[in-house]
Amino acid sequence: MENNVSNEVKRMETNISDEMLPELFLNQAIKDFKKSKIVEEIDKSLKNKDKEAFLCLTEELKSLP
Repeated sequence: MENNVSNEVKRMETNISDEMLPELFLNQAIKDFKKSKIVEEIDKSLKNKDKEAFLCLTEELKSLP
């Protein structure tokens, strides 16, 4: 009986991690995409010598989790 309960708990843990992994991957991909877009905009602001945009974008970049 103990073995059955232990096996069931292991299966539940596996199912939970299998469900969470794609969500974690997607969240990381979204974060990386946002970061790369902000960095592109920072590069543009430097090229255009737009100090206000640069400061705003760097703050936005810092605030990303």
